[in-house]
Amino acid sequence: MKINWKVRFSNPVFYAQLILAILLPIISYLGIKFEDLTTWVIMGDVLAQAISNPYVLALVLVSVWNALIDPTTKGLSDSVQARTYQKPRDDV
Repeated sequence: MKINWKVRFSNPVFYAQLILAILLPIISYLGIKFEDLTTWVIMGDVLAQAISNPYVLALVLVSVWNALIDPTTKGLSDSVQARTYQKPRDDV
């Protein structure tokens, strides 16, 4: 699996996508809302509940997998063209 990690990690959208891929399955399964996460203690408790639940971990892994894989290419790798990028492509 060849993925251009350097370019992905230089794109702020990738961070948002990855964070949401982790948090959304957790808060959905636990039935809480983002506004319920008002302290770091609560956030820690939520993450501890998620880590102790194999089903939630599986949901998170599938969600992260979907965030990483480029559905526009065959297989699991980035396209040859995408692997040559030095920064995110600007298609304006």
